[in-house]
Formats: sequence, structure tokens, C-alpha cells
Amino acid sequence: MKGVVGGSAKRRWKNLVIPVVGLVVLSMLVPLVFLLGLHNGSHSIGDATQQRNSQPNPLRFIDQRNDASEREKSEVPLSKHVEDVYERLTHNLPKELGNISKRGGDENGFSMTADSPIQAQPVINIGPVVKNYTGEHRRSADESDLICEFTFGSYCLWRREHKEKMEDTVVKRMKDLLFVARAYYPSIAKLPAFEKLSHEMKQNIQDFERVLSETTTDKDLPPGNGKKISKMKSVIAKAKSCPVDCNNVDKKFRQLVDMTEDESDFHTKQSAFLYQLATQTMPKSLHCLSMRLTVESFRSSFDTEPALVEKFLNPDLYHYIVFSTNILASSVVINSTVMHAKESEKQIFHLLTDRENYFAMKFWYFGNKYKEASVQVLNIEDIALFDHKVAPLHLSLPEEFRVSFRRVDELSFSLSRTEYISMFSHSHYLLPKIFRTLEKVVVLEDDIVVQSDLSALWNINMGEKVNGAVQFCAVKLAQLKNYFSRNTIYENSCAWTSGVNVIDLSRWRAHNISETFQRLVQEMSREEGTSETAALSASLLTFQGLVYALDDSGMLSGLGRNHGIDLEAVNSATMLHFDGNMKPWLELGIPKYKRFWKKFLNQQDSFLNDCNVNQ
Repeated sequence: MKGVVGGSAKRRWKNLVIPVVGLVVLSMLVPLVFLLGLHNGSHSIGDATQQRNSQPNPLRFIDQRNDASEREKSEVPLSKHVEDVYERLTHNLPKELGNISKRGGDENGFSMTADSPIQAQPVINIGPVVKNYTGEHRRSADESDLICEFTFGSYCLWRREHKEKMEDTVVKRMKDLLFVARAYYPSIAKLPAFEKLSHEMKQNIQDFERVLSETTTDKDLPPGNGKKISKMKSVIAKAKSCPVDCNNVDKKFRQLVDMTEDESDFHTKQSAFLYQLATQTMPKSLHCLSMRLTVESFRSSFDTEPALVEKFLNPDLYHYIVFSTNILASSVVINSTVMHAKESEKQIFHLLTDRENYFAMKFWYFGNKYKEASVQVLNIEDIALFDHKVAPLHLSLPEEFRVSFRRVDELSFSLSRTEYISMFSHSHYLLPKIFRTLEKVVVLEDDIVVQSDLSALWNINMGEKVNGAVQFCAVKLAQLKNYFSRNTIYENSCAWTSGVNVIDLSRWRAHNISETFQRLVQEMSREEGTSETAALSASLLTFQGLVYALDDSGMLSGLGRNHGIDLEAVNSATMLHFDGNMKPWLELGIPKYKRFWKKFLNQQDSFLNDCNVNQ
């Protein structure tokens, strides 16, 4: 009986053990299945081993969700609880967050590894943001280019295209080291324990100052200069390791910066002054030429032929007026005009100069011939040119004005625009009294180069207009109304420039242009107090409504101030105007445009060679 009872108890115990063991095994396998991802389908043993050996990557759910449609048939159904966890996890995770750990961080400095806790970030979709970041960065660069264009014109873009490698880098590096050494030296000198370092630093500073005072380019540096640079670097490294007060070094740095800025401002002002002095001073070669010709004129005797006197008074010929004190400049204007003229025998040039240059001009044009054209040299200070009631005046050449405007554009940028206007001088308003027998003349400035025949100017019918000029509609009279005081102006009227002007002297006299100009100058001088501004305003007002617009397609200006004019445009232009400070007869002249002016000089002339004009 006992045996029966014991046997039945053993059988019951065995029946309970098997389910318990099974439950234990299942409780261990189920979490393992989910952790290893085996629930998504059957995997090979190698895949499972590889997954167990690798770091757990919770972002794998994202990739599997993207490929769910391809593996739908092989997936094991998930429980409702697992599906909820899965949805919450993949909703909060960025789509491509797994790539961040490979990059080491996103663009905001955020980094994540596989061991980091997963948190919801403010930016949900990192992928699209990273793709758009380059685009946004590119757009911001384009916007900065637009701002640069608004502020500085096209200078910024030009600078990027023409960026050159920095020269004399060694000299610039030495200046930087000297700057740092000077900043540290006062602090080191106050430390008694570093007397040797202070002496060494002082010696290196003096060596650098001596070298930099004698050279400004790398090629002029003395041999063995590399050792000095190494010593200076070593000394600066020692100084930086010393227990100095940073505030003292900072103050010394600021003092050096202030001194450098003051020195830069001084040199900027000095260079501007020297530049203006160079543009307004006669070069040594031209002064030599004028003196040589003046001396030779006193040694020679020359009289004007009676036939030439008749030509000078004949209104049927082509009369050109040139105001100049520069022999070379006036010679180029006359020579270039005659060289391109179809009928040079009809060309008559009246050169108006002052008493100082009159004899040199007289001798020059007496000895030089320009085909069959005739040249008359007149001294504007000669009282015989005027009535006995008119006092002789000093020669004044055409004046160039720089006019600046400020306006606010659509983007609320305050833009400054600068334009240049060349205008008649006081001497131009004496033309009707000097040339009483002439009815029509063409006025040429001495910085003009003619590259085609100008006979068409004499066939222009200007109607009731007095002055045929190139209009400059970039400047409206309305923009200059502050200079016109209480005078009435037509706001749509354009400014005009001198350089090439067709003057109808008969209508000039009928409209009393000279008297009107003098009256306006007197009125504006009393109110404004500046004769230069008054001359500009008076000239524009005097000819208001009396200007005939010449065709400006063949007139190219700015060759004395603008470096960016295309050479093809220079070659194809009818006339070249070297307006600006950088005249072609000066060393400051723009080199690439000088040849268009120099080719009309007589390179074989002995006076030019003796005074080194052709060099």
C-alpha cells in the first residue's frame, strides 16, 4: 500500500516538474528572442551570433520598419503591448539619428553613442535638416553677396575673383612677433627673477626693429634671418610661461593697437595729400620741356603768315577751341583729331593758354606741323583780345566735380552713389568776345583723344539750342536742387558734361549766356560762399533748356579714374576722355590706357628725348 502511494506521488511530482521547467525556459527565451530580434523572422545562427557579439542598437527598429513591406510575410505577429512600445519608440526617435554617432555629433554640437540614453530632441527630423543646412548656408552666402553688392557695389565679388596670394609673408610674420614681444616685455622687465629673459627679449626686439627698418619685402631680408625668427619665437614662448599679470599685457596690447591705428591714419592722410600733390604738380619732364621751348622761342623770330590770319577768321572752316597749359596734352588732342580727319585742310585749332606758357606753345606749334591743319596760339591774358572795357582775366581750365548722393533702396539700405561731372570754367564764357567773326565752334578739353573723323559734328542741326553736349542723365538737376538756392529748375533735366561741346556762338550771344552766367555766379557766391559750387550750379542753370544731346555711344569717359574699363570698348570708342586725377601724362596714369594716348606723340622729337618725356 505504501509502495502504491509512493509511486503515485513520484508520478505527480514528475508531472509538475516538466511544466515548471518549461515555464522557466520560456521565461528566459521570450525576452532573449525580443532582445535579439528573432521575432521578426527566422535568422541563421550566424546572424544571431553576429547580433549578440555586436553592441545593442535600439535604432534598428527604424530600419526594420522601413523595410517592413518587404518582409511582411516572414514576420512573427507581435503582441499588442510590444506594438505599443514599438510605435512610441520609433515616433520619438529621429529617422537618421543612428548616423550621428558615426559623425560624432550633429551640427548643433549634440553627440550620441549606442550607450547613451535615447531622448526626444527638439528637432524631430535630423536628416532633412542636415540636407537643408547646406542649402540654407548657401542661401545665406548669396544674401551676404547681395548685401556686399548693395554696400560696396561689385567690389566684393571682384575681390573674390581676383584674390591674390599674400606676398612678403615672412616680413608680416616678423611684424606680428615683434608686436607680441613688445606687449610682453614691460611685464617681464618688472620681474627681478627673469632679468636674463628680459635682456634676451630686449635684444631680440632691437634686432627685429633694425631688420624691419631696412626692408619691407621678403627678398630683401638678410641671410640667416630664420635664426632670428626662431630665437624670437623661443623668447615669446618663455615669456608666455612666466607668471605675468594678464591685465598688464592686455593694456600694452591695446596701447600698441592704438598707436598702430594712429600711425595708419597719419599715413593715410599723408598718402592722400601726396597723391593730390602729385596730380596737381607738373612733372619734371614737362617742366623741362616748357623751359627749353621758352628759351628757344626767345632765340627765334616767327611771324604769322597773312594767309593763316584769314583762315583763323573764316567762319566756313572747322574751328576747334582748346584751353590748355600743357604742351603734350594739347598736342595729342590736335594730332589725334587731324590724323583721323578726312579734310585736314579745313581744321583750324585755336589754343588758348596763359602768359607763362604762351611762348613755349608758340614755338612748339610753329615748329611742328599737323598735316594741313592750322594752329593759332592765343594768350588769354592779352588785353588786345577784348574791348577796352574788359579787364584781362587769368586762364581757368575746365573743372571736374565729384557729386555724391544718398538714397534708401527697397531693402532699406542707405546707399551712396558718386558721379563725376566735368564743367565749363569762367574762361569758356569769354568765347563770344574772343571769336567775334565765328558762329560755330567745337570745344575740346586737353585730356581728349580722338579716334575717328569729327566732321559730322559740323552738320548737326541743333535748332534753338546753344550747347551740344553729352548729357549725363545719371544726375538729374532735381538731385542738385540744394545747390541752386531759390532758382527755378526743371526736375527732369539731365546734367551735361564738357569734354566735347558744339557751341552755336550766334545763339549764345542772342541768349546773353555769358551775362547770365556771371549774374548767377555772383548771386550764388553771396549765398553759398564757395565759388566752386557756384560755378557748377551756375553752368547747369545757365544752359538749362538750351542743351542739345549729342550721341554718347562713341564717347568713353573715366579713363583717368576707372581701372575696370574693357580694352575692347576703348579700341572701338570714337573719343576717349581721360577725366579724373590719373592723367595719361602723369606717372599715376593708368598704365593699360596710356598707350592710347602716347601713340599720338612724336617719339623722335629732340625736345621730348632731351627731357625724357618718352620714358
